[in-house]
Amino acid sequence: MTKKRNRRNKRQLPNKKELVNLIAGIFSNNPNKLLNYKQLAKQLLISDASTKLLITDVLHQLTEEEFLEEIYTGKFKLKSKGGYILGKVDMTSTGSAYIISDDIEEDVFVSQSNLKKALHGDTVKVYCYARKRSYRIEGEVVEIIDRARTNFVGVVEVSQNFAFLIPDNKKMPHDIFIPRNKLKGIKNGQKAVVKIAEWPEKAKNPIGEIVDVLGDIGDNNVEMNAILAEFDLPYHFPEKVNRAAKDISSAISKNEIANRKDFRLVNTFTIDPVDAKDFDDALSFRILKNGNFEIGVHIADVTHYVGLNSIIEKEALNRATSVYLVDRVVPMLPEKLSNDVCSLNPNVDKLCFSVVFEIDNNAVVKNSWIGRTIINSDKRFNYGEAQEIIDKQEGVFSKELIKLNEIAQMLRNERFKNGAISFERTEIKFNLDEKGKPLGIAFKEHGLSNQLVEEFMLLANKTVASFIAGKGKTEKHKKTFVYRIHDKPDRKKLNAFAYFIKRFGYKIEIKNDKQIASSINKLLDDVEGKKEQDVVENLAIRTMAKAKYSVHNIGHYGLAFAFYTHFTSPIRRYPDMMVHRLLQHYLDGGKAVSEKKYEKMCQHSSLMEQKAAEAERASVKYKQVEFLQSHVGEKFEGIISGVTEWGLYVEIIENKCEGMVSIRELDDDFYFYDEENYSLIGRHTKNRYQMGDKVRIEIKNANLTKKQLDFVMVD
Repeated sequence: MTKKRNRRNKRQLPNKKELVNLIAGIFSNNPNKLLNYKQLAKQLLISDASTKLLITDVLHQLTEEEFLEEIYTGKFKLKSKGGYILGKVDMTSTGSAYIISDDIEEDVFVSQSNLKKALHGDTVKVYCYARKRSYRIEGEVVEIIDRARTNFVGVVEVSQNFAFLIPDNKKMPHDIFIPRNKLKGIKNGQKAVVKIAEWPEKAKNPIGEIVDVLGDIGDNNVEMNAILAEFDLPYHFPEKVNRAAKDISSAISKNEIANRKDFRLVNTFTIDPVDAKDFDDALSFRILKNGNFEIGVHIADVTHYVGLNSIIEKEALNRATSVYLVDRVVPMLPEKLSNDVCSLNPNVDKLCFSVVFEIDNNAVVKNSWIGRTIINSDKRFNYGEAQEIIDKQEGVFSKELIKLNEIAQMLRNERFKNGAISFERTEIKFNLDEKGKPLGIAFKEHGLSNQLVEEFMLLANKTVASFIAGKGKTEKHKKTFVYRIHDKPDRKKLNAFAYFIKRFGYKIEIKNDKQIASSINKLLDDVEGKKEQDVVENLAIRTMAKAKYSVHNIGHYGLAFAFYTHFTSPIRRYPDMMVHRLLQHYLDGGKAVSEKKYEKMCQHSSLMEQKAAEAERASVKYKQVEFLQSHVGEKFEGIISGVTEWGLYVEIIENKCEGMVSIRELDDDFYFYDEENYSLIGRHTKNRYQMGDKVRIEIKNANLTKKQLDFVMVD
């Protein structure tokens, strides 16, 4: 009986041709795995010694055919890049896409015909072809794992029996078909938000329905709401959330006061932008008997009023952040809370979560205390008023402001000495009329009063993070917490940046992290006021990793802090609310909470922060184009801020508005793109347009629909 079974197994063993197909299939489906003949034999359920030897022969054959490569002796890996990967779709303006994946180093090109209805941002499964061309890997979408979005914004074109939404988003290559009965009374040419309801297999266009009629093109409110909707950000609160907010009382009970440290008789004030309506933070100051200073950083106690798992809490988590557009703030919390109940308005008792420091005359922190307090702010300063008092050395609370400024500057100097990097970008602001039309552009000033507030907020954030980290010193007792993390810069990007700035006569040291930070700071000081300032600053920022939220602390490279969090803005940031809740939980002796749950909320908060920043930039761009509509035909001095194969980006010096000179407009020669040197070079004249060059341009067109400025070069 046994002998018969062995003969049957022998007949079922694959021959060499079958083995080639089986082994090729295993490597194709595992494009990044290293495998040897033993592992393959195990997967193929082969124990026969002669067939194992045949596997070795097949491995060497596939290596000779350049399907595999032998990474280590006896260890093979797919060379052709064929196989399946998961990744995100990065759509191009032509309708094709690149798939960005952690499974493979290079991006995978997918033609429009092979996208199989995948859209920008979707998570997809892609089959990668064996590399046919040396310059890129190609593939096709085989499955859409997760849709990035289903709602799109655009202009609706209505015909007699149906309509189409023409999306605003350049990365959405399909118009959306809307049946007549799903139009919600929209007029031809109006803007709307449309949800894709279905996309039949044989249909060229997705089928959608209108979920919100925004209104007429060009109306300021319509355009700002369209920007918010484009980035999937809310532009109004659900009525049930507003009702819940109205029911919250600002009354403070005697029992609540008794359970808190009372700072109502200590000199306290807020310092905020002139147009601020919500005040997250206040500073208190008094001199102690030993000559040191007690400085309190008092933060609005939002979580006292917003119940865990309440409807307001869930809405705050979903939004994750307030959004700051050119003409408005879209708050994370309903205005009843953000501008009234939680806001640290002057001359009103307010509940806070505070970090109180004892600091000596050399800005050394001797002691700190963290806990819940009650305050009564004596004065509301805007930054300009506080700056004037610091400059003139006189005015209300002048002694307090002057001393706080001295300590803040010492803290700041110490921070930079420890390796912090100083990125202070020029921010623009618009002078708007009552209809939101821009009348002029100015630049926001960042003076000593801004730095004063910034340094004490940084100190509070660092202290809270260090306090929690100190409570869980061993892995066994580690406390799950929300950190604000910032990774070290990418070495490849740093090397490219160092190479680029050589042309301007600058250099940076990149041997170690501290040298990188100090030399970048020196570089930023050296370029200040120079024509190449904006270009160098922009590229320096691009070399840096993006800061984000995580329960996995790696420190904050840009601030040179080993532990850092966001504790100081719970009115406008959900991570700060998480921090407040966790902080009180641990102060009360609570055990570590679910790491997985909080990491998921951190990832969501980081994503929403990114969307909010993109929406803010889009609103700025819209207003820049709107402002320059009345300046078409005028000439300006500019700096080449970007170079691509399709043209030059130029930023106008006097107003920071950026537009493009298309390569088609450079008609004095045929220009080719020198990627390594950020240049366009004339083939015959050798004329060179290089990033950082000063040029003179004329505004040819200001297209508000596309948020696009077109320039031409002039002498």
